[in-house]
Amino acid sequence: MTGYRNFGRTGVKVSPLCLGTMMFGARGNADHDDSIRIIHHALDSGINFVDTADVYSAGESETIVGKALAGGRRDNVVLATKFHGSLGSDPNEQGNSRRWIIREVENSLRRLGTDWIDLYQVHRPEPDTDFDETLGALSDLVHQGKIRYIGTSTFEPSAIVEGQWIAERRGRERVVAEQPPYSLLARGIEREVLPVARRHGLAVLSWSPLAGGWLTGRYRKGAGQPVSSRAERQAERFDIASPENSVKLDAAEALARLAEDAGLTLVQLALAFVLEHPAVTSAIIGPRTFEQLAGQLGADRVRLSGDILDQIDKIVPPGNNLSARDAGYQPVALTDPALRRRSAGPA
Repeated sequence: MTGYRNFGRTGVKVSPLCLGTMMFGARGNADHDDSIRIIHHALDSGINFVDTADVYSAGESETIVGKALAGGRRDNVVLATKFHGSLGSDPNEQGNSRRWIIREVENSLRRLGTDWIDLYQVHRPEPDTDFDETLGALSDLVHQGKIRYIGTSTFEPSAIVEGQWIAERRGRERVVAEQPPYSLLARGIEREVLPVARRHGLAVLSWSPLAGGWLTGRYRKGAGQPVSSRAERQAERFDIASPENSVKLDAAEALARLAEDAGLTLVQLALAFVLEHPAVTSAIIGPRTFEQLAGQLGADRVRLSGDILDQIDKIVPPGNNLSARDAGYQPVALTDPALRRRSAGPA
C-alpha cells in the first residue's frame, strides 16, 4: 500500500484503496469465515479504510465486518457505513428522517460490534426530507460520540453545496465526504461534483471504479454475455446486446487493449485512473473472492503517464457517462413528470 492520504480536512489518514463490503453476505459471498479472511488479508496488506451499508444483504454485511474487526482490529480501522435504504415493510424503516437515523444508527452499531462509526453517510438524497433535519440528527450523533464524521453518497453538486450552507448558517456539523460513482466509463462527476468537493475540502471515496464489472476484463468483443448475479438483477445495465451498452462494450475493449499495451491489467488501469484525479481520496474496491482482491491490491502503486491519460480521454471524453444509468441517482425533477410539466388544464 502506498502512502496514506488526507481524508479531506479532518486530519484523518486513509489508504488510497478502501475495502467495500457490498459483496459479503447473501448478495455475494455468503460464507462468513471466507469473507472475514478476505477482510483480514486486506487489512494486513495496508488497507485501513472499510466501507459498508445497512442495506447490504439486509445488515448481514455489517455483521460480517463486525466479526472481522473483533479481537483488537477495530481501533486501527476507519469504519464507514450508510443509511437510507428500506429495511422493512414499514414506510418509516427507511429514509433520511431524524426518526429513522436515530433508530438505525443503533442497529448499525450493534451489527458492527462497535461503540462508534467513523463516517456515517447518507446513502442517497431524499428531496421530501429537509436536509437540515438530517444534518441536525447527524450532528447530535457526533456530539454524543456515536459517529465521528458525516458523509453523503451520490449527491448532486447543488445538494453538496446546500449541505455546506446549512452547516454554516444553522450551526450543524459539516459534511466532510462525498461518495460518488466514478470510473473510466462513468466520468460525469468530473464536470461539477469533483471540483465542488475539492473547493469545499471534502474527501471523495468513489464507488464502482470497475463500473460494476465492465472493467474487470470479462467484457470483451466476441466473448459473449458474461454471467453474473449482478447482470441478472440489472439486465438493463449489463446486456451487451442493447444499443446503450454496445457503446460501453466498445470502450471496454479499447481500454483493455490500452492496458495490455501498457503492460497492465484492465483492473489496474481502471483503479489507477480513478486515483489519479487530484480530488479523489480513495477508490472503493468490492471483492467477493480472494482472487478478486489479489487482482486489485497494488493498483494504488500504478502511475499513469500523460500519454496514457490522453488516450483514455479519446476513448471516453472527460465529464461524460457512457450510460445515464451509471450515474447512480436520477434527480426527482427528472423522474417525476409532475415536476417538469405544467398542468394543461381544461381544453
